Amino acid sequence: MPEPAQYDACELLDADHIATKHLFVEYARLAFAGAGSGAKAAGATRRAADQRPALARKICSELTVHAQIEEEIFYPALREVIDRPELLDEAQAEHQQAKELIAQIQGLPEGDAAMDELVGQLARTVEIHVKEERDLLFPKARAAGGLDLEALGAKMRERQQELEAQAA
Repeated sequence: MPEPAQYDACELLDADHIATKHLFVEYARLAFAGAGSGAKAAGATRRAADQRPALARKICSELTVHAQIEEEIFYPALREVIDRPELLDEAQAEHQQAKELIAQIQGLPEGDAAMDELVGQLARTVEIHVKEERDLLFPKARAAGGLDLEALGAKMRERQQELEAQAA
């Protein structure tokens, strides 16, 4: 597997997709921690409740950066070369749904059932978006003539690093 700096645009985005999926799985694990009864389960529940808000913020931050590099760099480059721009319109509408859920999650003061529900909705929204990108957009990007995915990936990685540094 190439190093992240060597990813082409599709590989970079897919690596982000995989990393985010892992975060959603970890969040779900924490949300269901301590589902049993007794003192041990109660302790696990408290620890999980303490960790969920930070993990939700991390998910939101990573998705925000990911969406921004797609919207600033990847989607405009694809608009120039693919024959189905409505796919990009749909992808941007899905980003808007995710942004609305992110705003709601970020507005919650603590990890509770409301946060768990919103993070679950965000996970489902992202899962649909990822499937459509993998199945529809990435093949079109790879098949498009005149699109240098390696150069595009390098530009996206540079912008991603800038945005992550700003968020830190």
